[in-house]
Amino acid sequence: MKFPKAIFIKLLKNKYLLTSLAFILYITIFSQNNLIERFSAIHELKKLESQKEYYLKIIKDNTEKIKELKTDQAHLEKFAREEYLMKKENEDIFIITKE
Repeated sequence: MKFPKAIFIKLLKNKYLLTSLAFILYITIFSQNNLIERFSAIHELKKLESQKEYYLKIIKDNTEKIKELKTDQAHLEKFAREEYLMKKENEDIFIITKE
């Protein structure tokens, strides 16, 4: 089916259609708050919110560990031995790594 030129010219002369198309084009591309940037900002916001949840969980875990280390001497000694390879006098440390 061919698209007659008369209908095409009639659509181009319709000022409401042209105004609507110009408005949609302006909103989509040229505006300061265009739709493309808005969608990318929404995507970035969701990504940052998920990162926020992750870091809040890490902060909560670390806060619990710090509280535990400050209150329990046995946990503090265990942590120092495991993380910093500290030892008591007259004591040898053997590090075993799995390959």
